[in-house]
Amino acid sequence: QVQLVESGGGLVQAGGSLRLSCAASGRTFSTYAMGWFRQALEKEREFVVAITKSGSSIFSGDSVKGRFTISRDNAKNTVYLQMTSLKPEDTAVYYCAASSSSSYGAFRYAAEYHSWGQGTQVTVSS
Repeated sequence: QVQLVESGGGLVQAGGSLRLSCAASGRTFSTYAMGWFRQALEKEREFVVAITKSGSSIFSGDSVKGRFTISRDNAKNTVYLQMTSLKPEDTAVYYCAASSSSSYGAFRYAAEYHSWGQGTQVTVSS
């Protein structure tokens, strides 16, 4: 298990950008694939984007392709979510999560992640 703490959320106008960070504890961060999910009010948790443990591959949800990107710095035990061209429908609590799975097809599913952060609120005003 790993402890995850998100930061960087806030209020931004539509069309703006925001970068979220997720800091992980422990020395095993580089062995985990990392993902970002989000959950809007009264909606189910949605896959946003994931990155493999080496950072060599990235998988994005359809609703954020071309606008959001994920990166990681294994030396700093941190994963980032860079969000651009934000829309009001991007408003949600954003969670980072860690997965020990090596199956690329699994990264879209929340059940594949064993550790979750507490979430950070992102609000996009129109």
